[in-house]
Amino acid sequence: MRLPNSRKLLTLFPLAITAALVVSVPGVAAADRPSGPDLSAWQHPGGGPIDWQAVKNAGHDFALVKATEGTDYLNPHFHEDTAKMRAAGVLRGAYHFPDFGASPEQQAIFYVQNVFTENVLGSLPPILDVERNNGQPANVLIDWMHRWLNTVQVLTGRQPIVYTCPGFWKAAVNNTNEFSNYPLWVADWNGGPAPELIGGWTNWVFWQTTDHATIPGISAPSDANVYNGEMGPLSRWANTPFFGSS
Repeated sequence: MRLPNSRKLLTLFPLAITAALVVSVPGVAAADRPSGPDLSAWQHPGGGPIDWQAVKNAGHDFALVKATEGTDYLNPHFHEDTAKMRAAGVLRGAYHFPDFGASPEQQAIFYVQNVFTENVLGSLPPILDVERNNGQPANVLIDWMHRWLNTVQVLTGRQPIVYTCPGFWKAAVNNTNEFSNYPLWVADWNGGPAPELIGGWTNWVFWQTTDHATIPGISAPSDANVYNGEMGPLSRWANTPFFGSS
């Protein structure tokens, strides 16, 4: 559901790139994986709030929240959710839903402008949600993604995460391996012990295991995810400062 939002001036931030190294920790049991929902305005039926303390008390350590779409939509609950998540001790990821028919650079700037001031300690890396192609062919999607990802990394100093699902990636972008250097958040509701890996990826950071989880504090069904403990402590991903953050 798209809601209008006034466009902000496309003010470029100073450039900086920092490296975030993730040390593998082998042998982490599935039961030890941190868990968390991902959600959007749909999880606020009637505009009602989410009880983030209840989410935390239910054992969830993080949540991945839709922030922006295209160049003119900001999730109306995004900033409120961010503040309440931080107060409850829930680590926050913020994702952008692309419009592949519009400028990736403008969308990257719009995303950073609306998420940037919230990127203090406790914020996970930027995320690009790639699951629809807007009728565009694979070569357009691939070029668009490279440009958005590069722009966001320059503006924030952090390498973004790519979200996708195996069926879409194979059909819409020809199972390209051009993005396997980015961390992967994969949606695969197979019910098995591990997700399917595509596009040259050899591991995953987040795995969306279902789209109909019931989570205390959230009054509508949501997606549920686990973090891959083999990628190192989740706190390390959330506490690498963005450029300009405090």
